[in-house]
Amino acid sequence: MDQYLEFIGNHYLLCLALVILSFLIIQDLVESAFNKFEALSPLLAVTKMNSTDTVVIDVRAPHEYKKGHIENAINIPAEKFKDQSHTLEKHKALSVLVICQTGNRANSACKELITNGFEHVFIITGGMQSWEDYKLPIKATVTDKK
Repeated sequence: MDQYLEFIGNHYLLCLALVILSFLIIQDLVESAFNKFEALSPLLAVTKMNSTDTVVIDVRAPHEYKKGHIENAINIPAEKFKDQSHTLEKHKALSVLVICQTGNRANSACKELITNGFEHVFIITGGMQSWEDYKLPIKATVTDKK
């Protein structure tokens, strides 16, 4: 036991880093275990879109959405999602795929959908960045500047 205490005393930064890293890993595992939505890779998302009735919700800002988005995706920016989520009530029976640019903003939208009673909610891992990396089709919104 004395050797452990001596090691910790001599290498306190290493031990502190180990404790912090362990905490972060455990926190991530616990959080993902309690999520009521499932993560799908872009390829699995395409499979789901082709095999079941789905709706895709893009929570990026409108200017990001216009640059390129999944066809027929509904754009509801993450900042306004809580206020506008009621517009999705008609899609409650469908599988809902949520996407953002990198996969971070979509998390809160998925949680909001679960809170509102949606049962089949999925997040696309890696977001549009990953979607484009897989060379999957995107549609750009053309705007006339007159």
